[in-house]
Amino acid sequence: MSVLRLKIDVYGTVGDEAWRQIKQFDQIQSADFGPQFGSSGPHNHAPNAPHGKGEWIGAEIRLQTPLLAQYAMSYYLEQERVLDADVED
Repeated sequence: MSVLRLKIDVYGTVGDEAWRQIKQFDQIQSADFGPQFGSSGPHNHAPNAPHGKGEWIGAEIRLQTPLLAQYAMSYYLEQERVLDADVED
């Protein structure tokens, strides 16, 4: 199993709204989003307030093979809110 780690730009969104806007690659095994996968640091705003400029939260995508992970990385990097992607085998 390969893991693809993403940095998702959450600026101007509330909660996990930015993550829900991401179009998922068809052949993923699982996908999870949250600060446990990395973040820009503490978000100093109320939970129901929009995220500030420069804030990002990590995501982890699991795929069956390293080749699928490479295809998925290209797929995700084409999306506006995805700041960075890295494959871990």
